[in-house]
Amino acid sequence: MIVGRDRLRLLDIEVTALPEHRMAEVLGDLIAAGGRRTVVGHNLHSCYLYHTLPGFKALYDSADVVLMDGAPVYATWKRQGTAAAADSSFRVGSTDWIKHLASVTGLDRLAVVGTNSLSNAEACRRLGMQLPQTEVLGLAGENWGPGREHAVVEELRAFQPNLVLVGLGMPLQETFLWQRRGDLPDAVYGAVGGALDQVSGHQRLAPRWLGRLGFESLWRLIHSPRRVFGRVFIEPWKLAAVLASRKFQSTDTGANK
Repeated sequence: MIVGRDRLRLLDIEVTALPEHRMAEVLGDLIAAGGRRTVVGHNLHSCYLYHTLPGFKALYDSADVVLMDGAPVYATWKRQGTAAAADSSFRVGSTDWIKHLASVTGLDRLAVVGTNSLSNAEACRRLGMQLPQTEVLGLAGENWGPGREHAVVEELRAFQPNLVLVGLGMPLQETFLWQRRGDLPDAVYGAVGGALDQVSGHQRLAPRWLGRLGFESLWRLIHSPRRVFGRVFIEPWKLAAVLASRKFQSTDTGANK
């Protein structure tokens, strides 16, 4: 299956307009196609990183699927108008598609990379119950550094997974996937951020109805104020400044031609 991209002019990014119920089919197609495949998601935080970190941008530009994770990204896509029916099922976070893994064809080896040892073990246990026919390998992300990174790559090469959930947080997980792209074995790699802690139950997931109303950031601010304060109140303004600067430079360049 070929999935196209929609360009969001306001945010100067591209996204894959894909509803949640099709994710299992798309993941199965990516596994069957072989090679190294990548699934990522866009929210305002990733939009800022996309425009400020070259390696992060390169990974997103090369990704097979770029989901609309954040409410502002989905709202921008909806207001812009597309050929697809713009309902809320097109806003797909990592936990949304992880819950459909039992329907993914060809998934028999799953690796889970990231979070601490206890949360990783519990996430693997729960995923194993969800996927009784799938072998699950857990690789915690504690003490991440060159030595641990090398060990994880070697264990992945030995395991030869079909799908790898990488939950190291932004932008560490994207840096890992981009910089080690030549060393990692062929598989579908999903950059899932904090979803592993949500799968394990170590972090409370905001009610989906709250996310549809655009208040998920408020939920996260209440439960993890130190972690998300900057993302909610500061980073959107920094992103706006970056986009305005790019727009000004583009206009200035056009005027000087």
